[in-house]
Amino acid sequence: MPASYTSALAESLAPDVLARFLRYVRIDTQSRRDRTASPSTPGQLELGRVLVAELQEAGLDDARLDENGYVVGTLAGNAAANGLTIGLIAHMDTSPDAPGAGVQPIVHRGYDGGVLDLPREGTRLDPASMPELAEKVGHDIVTGSGDTLLGADDKAGVAEIMAGVAYMAANPDLPRPTLRVAFTPDEEIGEGATLFDVGGFGARCAYTLDGSDLGELQDETFSAVEAIVSIRGVDVHPGQATGKLVNALRLASQVVAALPSETLTPETTADREGFIHPYELSGTAAKAQIRLIVRDFDDELLAHHVALLERTAKRVTAAEPRARVEVKLREQYRNMRQYLNEVPNVTDAAEAAIRAEGIEPIRRPIRGGTDGSRLSEMGLPTPNIFTGGHEYHSVREWASVQDMAAAAAVVVRLAEVWSQDGDG
Repeated sequence: MPASYTSALAESLAPDVLARFLRYVRIDTQSRRDRTASPSTPGQLELGRVLVAELQEAGLDDARLDENGYVVGTLAGNAAANGLTIGLIAHMDTSPDAPGAGVQPIVHRGYDGGVLDLPREGTRLDPASMPELAEKVGHDIVTGSGDTLLGADDKAGVAEIMAGVAYMAANPDLPRPTLRVAFTPDEEIGEGATLFDVGGFGARCAYTLDGSDLGELQDETFSAVEAIVSIRGVDVHPGQATGKLVNALRLASQVVAALPSETLTPETTADREGFIHPYELSGTAAKAQIRLIVRDFDDELLAHHVALLERTAKRVTAAEPRARVEVKLREQYRNMRQYLNEVPNVTDAAEAAIRAEGIEPIRRPIRGGTDGSRLSEMGLPTPNIFTGGHEYHSVREWASVQDMAAAAAVVVRLAEVWSQDGDG
């Protein structure tokens, strides 16, 4: 049997959400690490231009794509909201962690609860190992073709905001504050908020739609550091290398092997436990590089993890005095909880909106980050709301149409909540 929607509003929004989502995911917006300009890739500008045109068509006449690749626009409020302005934010880019070009979305109507065999690369979505999928019997499930990302992270959020805002624009009598909409570039490489104009945005608070499970509401993220370990060796022809060669690539692999493997890894930690995650190893005998991310909810523990990484890299390379090692650190974002605790009504308003849609809110920390991490630190309190997408950053990525429609409905409910008394 087809799954029911969370409300009549969600059901009415579903066709628009799905149509937009299928349109957006076909545009390659994969971001690139080590960017030299904003955005890091031209596809993000292509999607940005599409979104500007659609916002203007919906009546947001000031919608524009700025010089740094940010889409911004305004839907004016009505008298009920007393001049209040809140923001709605999602990111346009997709992760560099899996192929992102040539996305061919597939809609599996009325999912029957079995294994979904995708047409390429032997990719399978098996509910036995995906409990979230097992819960979606009867839902319309959107996947990629098996060899690329789908792009639900975060084009589901983009589509939900667009559908919700277009619905409110077409129904001007619905109570709402002034809504500032923003779609950001390069969130997946930690740069989504870097050039965000908080003052110009002019909102009291904002909400990212960048979560996952139906009902998720998040006001806490990891604190995050990126580390790049660079090792220089001594390169010599292997036939003449006796006593001379210092293999940087071998040393780099020894650094990775010397890091904790039973603890402090993403695959062995859960809940509020942090980790050190090497995600890329490259190089030659002459020079090698390890890219890692270090995460924890507690800043003091994060500092301990970083120190452990530095000690390990230096200890391993110290065995070969001719080698040189350098560890570069870059703070990516901080746990947004400390900032959102100062304005509890902001998260309370989102919880009320989710309940108004007939959904029980799920309060859990994000084992990751969102634009809201940096934006909250920059003075724009920004909790995170679910989108209905799952298995992010992989070719197994999927999303439920019913849950995406629920998220779009929550956007409309959120506007109503903020209109009630101006305080959420």
